[in-house]
Amino acid sequence: MNKVARFQSFDLLATPVAVMQGQGRIRFVNAALEDALGMSRRTLYDMHLPDFFLDPQPLVSALVGAQSNEFAALRYEAQLRRLHHEDTLPVHVIVAATDEPDEVIVELMPVEQQTRQEREERLLDQAQANKELIRNLAHEIKNPLGGIRGSAQLLEMELNDKELSEYTQVIIHEADRLQTLVDRLLAPHRRPHVVGDVNIHEVCERVRALILAEFPRGLKVVRDYDISIPEFRGDREQLIQAVLNIAHNAAQALQERIAQGEGQITLRTRILRQVTFGKQRYRLALELHVMDNGPGVPDSIKDRIFFPLISGREGGSGLGLTLAQTFVQQHHGMIECDSEPGRTDFKILIPLP
Repeated sequence: MNKVARFQSFDLLATPVAVMQGQGRIRFVNAALEDALGMSRRTLYDMHLPDFFLDPQPLVSALVGAQSNEFAALRYEAQLRRLHHEDTLPVHVIVAATDEPDEVIVELMPVEQQTRQEREERLLDQAQANKELIRNLAHEIKNPLGGIRGSAQLLEMELNDKELSEYTQVIIHEADRLQTLVDRLLAPHRRPHVVGDVNIHEVCERVRALILAEFPRGLKVVRDYDISIPEFRGDREQLIQAVLNIAHNAAQALQERIAQGEGQITLRTRILRQVTFGKQRYRLALELHVMDNGPGVPDSIKDRIFFPLISGREGGSGLGLTLAQTFVQQHHGMIECDSEPGRTDFKILIPLP
């Protein structure tokens, strides 16, 4: 097989990759490294890769170590020089030998991208832990609730004093309230995932109508749609609920601005190409933003907003964002949040066919 053909699959990766021989002579670079360096692979062929680093010596030493089998892979931080850029690019360098003699692969992961991937991994782990916690906690609460409510009803039947019956009514009422909460916790696990063709703008329009029906004055819901986004297979009702939960939270946070007639929520859709999230690379993805001009997410809960029962609003259940995250992840997607006073942006990413 042609040596270059062996490495064509590296072009599918989002991270820059180079294949070298000797003391760093380039034999192949993928499309991502072409973009990063601003040079074609034909131009880069046989050039000395360490020369593209602010300090070339660590890479030279790593190449020697890899070729002599001192280690399977070596990682370190470095600064990459780029054509037409005055500043350098901070990268996490991974050096590994292949099965071929004198051949080494170098992966250059931009530090910003690595940080994002680590954050995504934490979000995925957190969501899985949340799911297990909710499921277990809900079942533990649900089992004794029926007994408490039933006992209160039997006790009420034996009481002749109406004043004492008020206490049993309190027990029954609170048991019912807890039962409703448990049902909401278990809802995404009980309901089957109903897959059909989804038009994301029909989802957005439904959410827009529901929000404006509840907040008819003082709130503007702006459409910013990319109408070229294709339909995809998904659960329309789940996606409506996910977007509605985020938009409703935004509207609740905008109460003061709505009272002044200045509340605004923006629904923005875009297509992303060749994007990586959730540890996978996708050719196309939907990017849906729900943005508001409210006070922002409180710093005290910024890192925990997707945790169950965490709410920045008095009287809030703290389940809206947790359920939204669950529904989006059932579509192999993820939710991110960027917030500061005057601007909060919830971004939903979902793979497209």
